Amino acid sequence: MRRKIVAGNWKMNKNREETAQLISELKTAIKKSDAEVIIAPTFVNLAESAGKLKGSFIQVAAQNMHFAESGAYTGEISADMLKSIGVSTVILGHSERRAYFGEDDSLLAKKVDAALKAGMRIIFCFGEELEQRKSGEHFKVVESQLKNALFHLKAASWKHIVLAYEPVWAIGTGETASPEQAQEMHAFIRKTIARTYSDDIAQGVTILYGGSVKPGNAEEIFSKVDVDGGLIGGASLVAADFAAIVAAAR
Repeated sequence: MRRKIVAGNWKMNKNREETAQLISELKTAIKKSDAEVIIAPTFVNLAESAGKLKGSFIQVAAQNMHFAESGAYTGEISADMLKSIGVSTVILGHSERRAYFGEDDSLLAKKVDAALKAGMRIIFCFGEELEQRKSGEHFKVVESQLKNALFHLKAASWKHIVLAYEPVWAIGTGETASPEQAQEMHAFIRKTIARTYSDDIAQGVTILYGGSVKPGNAEEIFSKVDVDGGLIGGASLVAADFAAIVAAAR
């Protein structure tokens, strides 16, 4: 049975003091949950956050990493660096990385390989833009992103993969895919994986929804059979809101 996951992507928000304050608030606001709870602070606050949450049921993830083990890559972070501070989960392929930093499927495939080689778990993001949804190409786009970045993997690697479907048109816009639209796409994703791998792998992989999940809509979205939780943006920056979303992932 797939475990629910609620992950908070803090993006480029919260300085050191604000990060410490939010972590303290989350510890108070979130009671022990059946869902796995993850937060992804900025790189400069990762080590301290991991230390503050050591032994806690709240886990820490990185927002990105480089594909190289080391080298002349100014400003980049390797998997080994992340693991050395107690971080073993990384978000890859977020729509903002694709849009603002030119990350394409071939680059992401290299990052996926590097993370898996280092023994990390991956939250892999993908999804269509508004024009692609309107033109009816959303299924084709999602299938292509999955195949190009992930379908070279051996079956055994999928136990280290969490998927996060992001309808890009519903991120930071206040728009949200309906629960029915989310379920339709998540079911399509499972069928796509099953065609290449197996029903067991398709049914075993956790698929998160990442598109403006809020306390008011989380329970209905999470109730869909193929939606296994959420990758939360803005609402993860407010302890009460994030706690309410975690509570909705029963």
